[in-house]
Amino acid sequence: MAGRIEDYALIGDMQTAALVCRDGTADWLCLPRFDSHATFAGLLGTEEHGFWRIGPAHPSGAAPPHADRRRYRGDSLVLESEWDTPRGTVRVIDFMPPRDGAPQLIRIVEGVSGRVPMRSSLRMRFSYGRVVPWVHKVGDRTVAVAGPDSVWLDTSAETFGKDLTTYSDFTVSPGERVAFTISWQPSHREAPALPDPEGSLEATEEFWREWVEHCTYHGPYRDAVVRSLITLKALTYAPTGGIVAAPTTSLPEDIGGSRNWDYRFTWLRDAAITLSSLLRTGYREEARAWREWLLRAVAGDPENLQIMYGIAGERELGEAELPWLPGYESSTPVRIGNGAAGQLQLDVYGEVTEALHLAHMTGLARNDYASLLQLRLIGYLEDHWNEPDEGIWEVRGPRRHFVHSKVMAWVAVDRTIKLLESGDVDGPLERWRELRDDIHRDVCEKGYDKERNTFTQSYGSKELDASLLLIPQMGFLPPDDKRVIGTIEAIQRELSTPDGFVLRYPTAGEDAGVDGLEGDEGAFLACSFWLADDLAMIGRVDEARQLFERLLALRNDLGLLAEEWDPRLQRQVGNFPQAFSHVPLIDTALRLTASSAFGG
Repeated sequence: MAGRIEDYALIGDMQTAALVCRDGTADWLCLPRFDSHATFAGLLGTEEHGFWRIGPAHPSGAAPPHADRRRYRGDSLVLESEWDTPRGTVRVIDFMPPRDGAPQLIRIVEGVSGRVPMRSSLRMRFSYGRVVPWVHKVGDRTVAVAGPDSVWLDTSAETFGKDLTTYSDFTVSPGERVAFTISWQPSHREAPALPDPEGSLEATEEFWREWVEHCTYHGPYRDAVVRSLITLKALTYAPTGGIVAAPTTSLPEDIGGSRNWDYRFTWLRDAAITLSSLLRTGYREEARAWREWLLRAVAGDPENLQIMYGIAGERELGEAELPWLPGYESSTPVRIGNGAAGQLQLDVYGEVTEALHLAHMTGLARNDYASLLQLRLIGYLEDHWNEPDEGIWEVRGPRRHFVHSKVMAWVAVDRTIKLLESGDVDGPLERWRELRDDIHRDVCEKGYDKERNTFTQSYGSKELDASLLLIPQMGFLPPDDKRVIGTIEAIQRELSTPDGFVLRYPTAGEDAGVDGLEGDEGAFLACSFWLADDLAMIGRVDEARQLFERLLALRNDLGLLAEEWDPRLQRQVGNFPQAFSHVPLIDTALRLTASSAFGG
């Protein structure tokens, strides 16, 4: 059985990522890209679907012991796990070196004290656990081959095969190090180069050390901010600049339920807000790479902007189910691909335009096509802003006039007007000023409930929606506007859990709710950070700081967050780690630091 979601650590090479549990098991790894088929899919099934465990030897049939301690080495993505056993202490160092060639997962076992018996158990399965490869020796190397894939195992330890698994039993003494490396290669190619585990470890640590040095944030929450930045960098697909929402699929938002989605794609919304956080903390190169990815992804058809694309800009992301996988803690179905790619979500135009605006304002080198794209996006919105859509949360029910979508359409027009006013490009300035006023008036008349003094989820509805918390942050209305304060207080009353975290919107249990889905979900962490932001903006800084610090306490021991927090089970749920949780953590830290600087 897979561990709790918060029991996992992330390691990665900015092209794919692995999740490693406290017991030393790598339960999830897709090769060679984030969105490739999984070689280890035990996270969504059983050990039969692929895993790799390295840890102290334990009796057959007994659960493998959890590490007594684990941490990342400084500000890096190099994981260290330590076990104290009756025979001594042992350390396992896990990492994936940033690469130009074959992807590698390297695991170095180091004796700390005593003589500790160890075991490596490697069960490779291709196509999400469905295909058992042909495993054989090529000289001193072990290779698993099936179809287009091959995975090569290199180690100085002796190995043997049993029950379709490759084992190695060995003992380490103080100072002794035994390395294991798996490398993926297309099966028709020659063997990958022999690995250099120690040299790769040194280079990987140096890469992260140099990258973190560019961080311009030095406030009281630096450790949390830097760990979130490293996580966002790890979710960036280096060859193209695309950013995945999470490296996993089908980790449930409701344990045992069906709210299970594939997040291994680039949502324009998630990527745009990630870009803004990176820009505000000193990472301009990542911003430039994402802007270039965006321009390639939407090239030729900006009027039909998709809400998400593949990490290289692919448009076809058809959704399918994998019936042979029983799901994480029996949460089915397991899905790959994402049918929401074809939805209309008008807010995306606002997020993309806001990101391009911020890049322009922070001095990123001008790109004429980026400006042209922005103008064409507004040209589309001019004709379509007043249509219903599926909204920020990708509802699978009927389209509605979502208030947040209209607000973000206003943002798109507003930021483009600022671009025109700067004199860098020409456009119909007066016409778009009128459009901006029309959208603003429409939202305030149709999306606001005067009796309750709150904006609502959609025109004519009574439901609330946590995305309304973005109204003051986007500049649609000032923070001291009574309608803004009323909305914040209404969300606190009606969408907050007993511990003060925020639900996205009401769900309906066994009945289909406003999103067209059955089942409930946990508190949405991004929305909870948004509430802390808003509280700081309206002057309730102490309350904002208390909420922020409660949210920080939800991170696992390595500083990682999933998408949601289940207040009933007191555990993280949803895909992990989630960019959409780490980005607002950074944003709120920046706002609270600024509030403290000005005596808030």
